[in-house]
Amino acid sequence: MMPRKSDIPAAFRKSVVHEPSGRRIVRTVDFQRELANLNHVFTLREANRWIENYQSCFKDISTEEGERRTFFLYNPNSAGSY
Repeated sequence: MMPRKSDIPAAFRKSVVHEPSGRRIVRTVDFQRELANLNHVFTLREANRWIENYQSCFKDISTEEGERRTFFLYNPNSAGSY
């Protein structure tokens, strides 16, 4: 099946994890995996750029260097955009 650009936001939503504390996070590797399930081939760098460009309510909270990053929803009131 050919990948559809419109599937990218759905892959992002599927990669968001709701922690018991109520915090919502997304890891780049999880987003990349969900994209692959929909036949999209993104590098970790491309996945990070997509998050940075299209998900302004998610903030980088990574604790290590590199492209394996973690983002969290820092303003749940603007969650409608994710």
